[in-house]
Amino acid sequence: MSKSVNENLYETRNHLVKEITLLSYDQFNMRPDMNKWSIAQVCHHLVLVEKASTKAIAWGLKEIDSTQKERKKIHLILDRTKKIKAPKIVEPDIEPFEVQQIIDLLSDSRKELMTFLSTVEDTSILKGKSVKHPAFGELPLDQWIEMIYLHEQRHIEQIKEIKLILDAKN
Repeated sequence: MSKSVNENLYETRNHLVKEITLLSYDQFNMRPDMNKWSIAQVCHHLVLVEKASTKAIAWGLKEIDSTQKERKKIHLILDRTKKIKAPKIVEPDIEPFEVQQIIDLLSDSRKELMTFLSTVEDTSILKGKSVKHPAFGELPLDQWIEMIYLHEQRHIEQIKEIKLILDAKN
């Protein structure tokens, strides 16, 4: 895996943790309105997506088909004017969370991902295999990895917006 992908995973996660660390329990769990997720739910969604992505990449590596897959314009995920409905499997719990609890879950899911990726001896194989992604269709496995931090960046912007809404309400 390239150094820049590792750096992006690391930097994006640090940015996310900085955004949430100082939030109170109420700020963390308050929904801006009933049709929107709380910051805690956004973060729980990110944990679930990272875990699901790790499983998808592992599954994709076991597939025999290794024809070169079309590269997708995954940076489009950063365009927040385009709404993407989360698949049921990565919808967050409605129960409230403690900030530290989510930070621990984020840490655990990242350790799982990095531990798994460290077992991939030839990372070039990630470009040649793909798994169906809910938003992009057949997606090369290396782009699944990139999607983790791009998706996180998308939701960091959402978290910043929620914080502004909550500040305006107080």
